Amino acid sequence: MDKIRELVDSGKSFLEDSKFDDALDFFEQALLLNQNDPDLWNHKGVALRSLGRYEEAMYCFNKSLEIEPRDKHAS
Repeated sequence: MDKIRELVDSGKSFLEDSKFDDALDFFEQALLLNQNDPDLWNHKGVALRSLGRYEEAMYCFNKSLEIEPRDKHAS
């Protein structure tokens, strides 16, 4: 799980720097390691939303809520 944390931390850093494509790459890599983490889907959704890819972002947010319906972090 340390690898996932490293990927997420890198993705968040790129988000903060408005490097949304790079952030998306890291979140997608993390999802390859764990498809059942609602936070990872949410992070991917945030990156996609930032890129203006709203339909894909909504899919990710819905996936996050599907996994954890009470996920308070889902955007």
